[in-house]
Amino acid sequence: MRLRAAGAPHLTYCTNIHRGESWAEVRANLARYTTAVKAEVAPDVPFGVGLRLSARAAEELAAPAALDELRAFLAAEGLYVFTINGFPHGTFHGTAVKEQAYLPDWLDERRLAYTDQLATLLATLLPDGVEGSVSTVPGAFKPRVRSYADAALMADRMLRHAATLHAIHERTGGTITLALEPEPCCHLETVAETVAFFETHLFSAAATTRVAALTGLADAAAADLVRRHLTVCLDACHMAVEFEEVGAALGALAHAGIRIGKIQVSAGLDVALTAATRAALAPFAEGVYLHQVVERGARGLARWVDLPDALAAAGESTREWRIHFHVPLFREQLGPFRNTQPWLRELLDVVRTTPVSPHLEVETYTWDVLPPEFRQEPIVTAIARELRWVRERLES
Repeated sequence: MRLRAAGAPHLTYCTNIHRGESWAEVRANLARYTTAVKAEVAPDVPFGVGLRLSARAAEELAAPAALDELRAFLAAEGLYVFTINGFPHGTFHGTAVKEQAYLPDWLDERRLAYTDQLATLLATLLPDGVEGSVSTVPGAFKPRVRSYADAALMADRMLRHAATLHAIHERTGGTITLALEPEPCCHLETVAETVAFFETHLFSAAATTRVAALTGLADAAAADLVRRHLTVCLDACHMAVEFEEVGAALGALAHAGIRIGKIQVSAGLDVALTAATRAALAPFAEGVYLHQVVERGARGLARWVDLPDALAAAGESTREWRIHFHVPLFREQLGPFRNTQPWLRELLDVVRTTPVSPHLEVETYTWDVLPPEFRQEPIVTAIARELRWVRERLES
């Protein structure tokens, strides 16, 4: 039941590409778009779904009749769900999202309740023998975390969620992971910060004691539970924007014993900003999403929370920037700029030969806000083209 060769990771695209905050809208998008994508890329085999559910949609889907109807639809259409994007809790299209995309974050009890519900829903949808994943915010937007105590509070909620995932495993036999997604200008931003958070707050002796108390397990089993269920979502755009090195990033996570529950297959902008190219970059400074900028210079890395801020600070000087703007994987050139495809190619080269992660999810959610000249294809054609591009890299 996979779009994959034996032993290869599951491959899909994230349905956060499509507008829809209610379950009725999400269900309509599956029928209109996801079935059409399947017809393009996997007409004769089952196709995995990367489901995005807002808190509202999750609550509506939890109704038994809605779940039964979804399971019947998936079976009839040759679809299966193996991952859920649990990052944006609320509205994600058509209005200014910016840093509100992280709220409620792991400082807020509502984030735990939402994520528990997503995992519970996923448990009812997973095919037998398939591991599930729920990706989530990188703790919180960096300015929100003001102290060690704040970080510890977020971690405690994650440990409580791990106990819920253990209970789901005991009840159903299925394994679901929480995949924390490092992102520029967030508490978990770099690989080094992510490793430090896991080692300090999730893999510590105190964390083991806490989970043992929550589950009734012995300490060794509780520690194993945390390492099994709490993982990282490695977003290729985010990592490239941070100028991480593929081998070093994967090596650091592996050395710390941190699993990669999901890879989001994505590409950002690689920009040589000059007086001549500045005007071509302006249309990317749109008002819906946050487009963090990381600059590499002689003194190391500098960061801006959003592209308009970076442009205002840059003046007419020449800059080497990478920008958090998810652009089409296959469009290596966007006017005078490149995407971060070389980073992604290097990552996929490793994935092709090494079991880095069980899940690959293409996530180009910005089709509606790309400059018009870079979104000429119909959305189904574009999604199918991205999936084929990834599959070709994995099979070459």
